[in-house]
Amino acid sequence: MIPIKNAKEIEKMRKACRTASDMLDQVSDLIRPGITTKEVDQAAADFMSDAGVKRAFLGYRMGHHVFPGNICISLNDEVVHGIGSQRRIQYGDIVKLDIGIVEDGWVGDNATTVPVGIVDERTDDLLRVTANALARAIRVAHEGHRVGDICAEIDDEARQHGFSVVREFVGHGVGRKMHEEPQIPNYGKRGSGPKLKAGMTLAIEPMINIGTSEVRLLKDGWTVCTADGRPSAHFEHTVLITKNDPEILTWRAKTQLR
Repeated sequence: MIPIKNAKEIEKMRKACRTASDMLDQVSDLIRPGITTKEVDQAAADFMSDAGVKRAFLGYRMGHHVFPGNICISLNDEVVHGIGSQRRIQYGDIVKLDIGIVEDGWVGDNATTVPVGIVDERTDDLLRVTANALARAIRVAHEGHRVGDICAEIDDEARQHGFSVVREFVGHGVGRKMHEEPQIPNYGKRGSGPKLKAGMTLAIEPMINIGTSEVRLLKDGWTVCTADGRPSAHFEHTVLITKNDPEILTWRAKTQLR
């Protein structure tokens, strides 16, 4: 069953999502050549502690695996769920930052991909297309439409530019829990799936690859990489379905949708 939030709960979601977007802005500003992904992860933890909020990802369980990081930080061919380490960020990398926080019992969740300096033309296209896919998906997130309408917009944008969508990992509802119903794949058929209703809060997150859609899981049990080693991009917003236009709860003035 898909949770429907009331007015009081929506206001709490707005607050948590504003905090999550602020955290993402602060962490994005740290990305530069030479810094380690562990240093970025620790800085994110410090920002969250200073804000008095909990880290949504730290200790998250998937089967027998417990996530050890404060945020997900994934480089280049790493799609999602990367763990901070002593690896140093290099000029020309693309860095995926996925940040979730819990504030007053409610989750804020968002992600972006940060280019480090100038990246090659095809990778720059990938970032633009992935951000546009998110924008297209949000535009159809109206009451009365269906989850499949969101999914189809993402897949269409990727295919139109010769890219592929990750199929194994999906967007999702979000609220009191990090993952609620419904699941929101990055592919699907228009007119299919659950009907959208005002009060739903959805984490829409296209993950798009330059090459194959296939992925592989590293031995750490978390980090997901493209099977062909080519770059992947990831953008995410938490969106509120309303009686009118969708509301982007994690909207960020500094890094608007491209």
